[in-house]
Amino acid sequence: MKKILHTLSLLSLLWVLPFSAAHADRIKDLTTMAAMRGNQLIGYGLIVGLQGTGDGSDLSFTTQSMKTLLNRMGVSQENPLSDFESTSSGTGKIDLKNVAAVMITADLPGMSKPGQRIDINVSAIGKATNLRGGSLLLTSLRGVDGQVYALAQGSLTATGVDAGGAGSKVAVGVTTSARIPGGATVERAVDNPFDKADNVLLNLRDGDFTTASSIIQAINTKFGADVATALDSVSIVVRAPMDTSQRVSFMSLIENIDVQPGEPPARVVINARTGTVVISRNVRVTAAAVTHGTISVSVAVTNEVSQPGALSNGTTAAVQNADIKVSEPNKPMFLFQPGVDLRQIVDAVNQVGATPSALIAILEALKSSGSLRAELLVI
Repeated sequence: MKKILHTLSLLSLLWVLPFSAAHADRIKDLTTMAAMRGNQLIGYGLIVGLQGTGDGSDLSFTTQSMKTLLNRMGVSQENPLSDFESTSSGTGKIDLKNVAAVMITADLPGMSKPGQRIDINVSAIGKATNLRGGSLLLTSLRGVDGQVYALAQGSLTATGVDAGGAGSKVAVGVTTSARIPGGATVERAVDNPFDKADNVLLNLRDGDFTTASSIIQAINTKFGADVATALDSVSIVVRAPMDTSQRVSFMSLIENIDVQPGEPPARVVINARTGTVVISRNVRVTAAAVTHGTISVSVAVTNEVSQPGALSNGTTAAVQNADIKVSEPNKPMFLFQPGVDLRQIVDAVNQVGATPSALIAILEALKSSGSLRAELLVI
């Protein structure tokens, strides 16, 4: 009991703190403006300055990319391919073990303007084993329409570390991916309808009819009837002034209005890798009897030597003895009454001393039996 139930303690804390009283949220925390949607960018580039952890000369696309880059910079060679070898002999040939071909991805925020900086992610696509210490050469980032929207370059920030020796290797994190904070400069703005459309469209982060209705009521109460109307459980249309400055001020007032959001649906979220379980307050369980136990089998092997008698003709032999024990813990059964809430669920599971993995098994069994009135998500 002492080394278990860290998950159940978390559940008890969640039951006490967040749900003790109703709270209001700002509209800006519940919605996003459709005109501010982000756009995905992608690019292909080269990382240089690695310490022998790059692609090497075995990959043709890395060799071709470096050749093309040098040709653009006015560096020409009579036999280019022979000068791109993985060598440290000091012959003047370029060591492609210090070069890696990578893919670059970035998220271009809505309303970004030329000159602003955005973060980028870099991932190796060849034989490179570690990007730590490398620098990205100037690379164009394109949108789905093929247009260049940003230019990326800079030193990588890699969190992954690996070390090896004497046939052993230890790796912490991923060494073949890295980030460059503010590593790209926006070169082209994405057209958006904020200053052109007759209305402004707000999208709820989590679709909910109750929350949408509360937002519409709050806006119309403050600015007049029919200023806000709903399209569905996600989208809300707001009539806004056509003048850009007035529209900005108007949206500033709207996004700071406090509203009472609707209760989220009953949901149980399970992280099977870490044993973390989060149960929302609306989870209910119908009448059910639950018991949980495991049978453990232990085998102890003892090696002994059998010595023959002094006058016998026997020979010395090794004898292996095995001691097998089977144990089954005595786990009491507990009963869920109809309509029990979160606190009663936690108390009942605590009584039988269930570990986080056992709690996951119990919740999955309750869901399969139809007794758990909630959505079960395993991540």
